[in-house]
Amino acid sequence: MHWGFPEGFLLFIPYGLLLLYYFLRGHRQKSSFRMSLPDDFNLKRSLGSRLVELPAVLQFVVLFIVILAVARPQKIDTQINRSAEGIDIMIVLDTSDSMLIEDMVPGNRIDAAKRVIKNFINGLVYDRVGLVVFSGESYTKVPLTLDYGVLLSGVDEVQVSYKDPYIKKGTAIGVALANAVARLRDSQAKSKVMVFLTDGEDNVGVITPETALDIVKDHEVKVYTIGVGGPAGPARIPRKIKDFTGRERITYYRLETKINEKLLKKMADETGGKYFRASNSTALQTIFSEISRLEKSKIELTEWRQYKELFPGFLEKAALLYLLSVLLSFAFFWRVI
Repeated sequence: MHWGFPEGFLLFIPYGLLLLYYFLRGHRQKSSFRMSLPDDFNLKRSLGSRLVELPAVLQFVVLFIVILAVARPQKIDTQINRSAEGIDIMIVLDTSDSMLIEDMVPGNRIDAAKRVIKNFINGLVYDRVGLVVFSGESYTKVPLTLDYGVLLSGVDEVQVSYKDPYIKKGTAIGVALANAVARLRDSQAKSKVMVFLTDGEDNVGVITPETALDIVKDHEVKVYTIGVGGPAGPARIPRKIKDFTGRERITYYRLETKINEKLLKKMADETGGKYFRASNSTALQTIFSEISRLEKSKIELTEWRQYKELFPGFLEKAALLYLLSVLLSFAFFWRVI
């Protein structure tokens, strides 16, 4: 409850003095009355004699309520209108076999990327987000959506290419770019963003990265590129196989890895984005945190407050109690007569 005129509470000072005076005076009158009685007089107060003081008590209650009414009790109804200008974000994730390399402590590249992407999604509110995965070819795992639950489930389901029946091996950066921009092409958002994660270089696909990049620029999509993984060179990829007894065991095979940083920098620079290098899980988390700061939704809040005066209800209760005290005063007066 809000009080429109809190200075009215100062009236409780004379109210308290008046209340103290009333009870002290009543105590002195009772003491004088007892002293005037004979010593053998047995004073027994009836219920009626006790209720004689009730009108005065009610009048003090009435005065208390009136002071509250003077302080203007109010009820505040607050209405907030939110006007949010969200961003459309397409996350493009490389799922080639090299994403199984275990150099993103703890875990491998694909698991680290999925973990950080989920944290990134959990920090969004008004932005539509989609997910494109690619290896030797590309497909849309989740189209642009505000249903973050569906999106998080889609991220959980992502697998590397040798486990994914819908995709072939390789790294088709141009095809992935074209697929992602096709999803952002009809977007009405004022800001369209692509977050592109890969650990390799373009080596397959019917669309070259340069051709796809021209399409991206035509649709004014900003691209943040992230090179995932350690330095170029030989690496080991784990693979589960069954031995002659039928039991599963893990074996490793060697693979040469190399990130085309020149291409990733070009993709970022020519679209107004930024290139990042993530050699470990902590760096990858930091990169997504920076992207969150760089790309924020615009939110406008308009607040209205409506004050409803409650003092009329207080005065009504005070009037009813005062009327009751007057009626009781008359009733006791006629009983005494």
